[in-house]
Amino acid sequence: MTARLNLFANPVALKAWKHIIAASKVLGESTLPASTRELVMLRASQINGCAGCVDMHTKEATAAGETVVRLHLVAAWREATVFTDAERAALELTEDATRIADAAGGVSDAVWANATKHFDEDQLAALVTQIAVINAFNRGNVIVQTPAGDYQPGQH
Repeated sequence: MTARLNLFANPVALKAWKHIIAASKVLGESTLPASTRELVMLRASQINGCAGCVDMHTKEATAAGETVVRLHLVAAWREATVFTDAERAALELTEDATRIADAAGGVSDAVWANATKHFDEDQLAALVTQIAVINAFNRGNVIVQTPAGDYQPGQH
């Protein structure tokens, strides 16, 4: 499978994507745990059907020491016992925010209140921004049909 368009080879797209990539790097400097960030990026990518991002974030999380069991259970996190309450709150917020068009009013007050129990304001800001950034990446990759399978940890 070949992508319809290489967003990183096209000068117009590359100029815009560099800003989104820069935003993602800033989030890596936040106090939001890296493992939570990876779980959030993986879950949003699963929901959006972004094979390239599922490939990337599964491999990045594994390289960072995440267990195979937890990665396999991200898709069924509600029934899984391997996630902390904070991770569950982040995954719940990710699902509501990623499926924003499916619910009138977007993210519910209950989901937001649950997230505020586990994350301080800076972490919430990082979490909200991470969800928005990964959804942007997902949409770009899905539109151009970025293939998956060849990603190597640390590649980007």
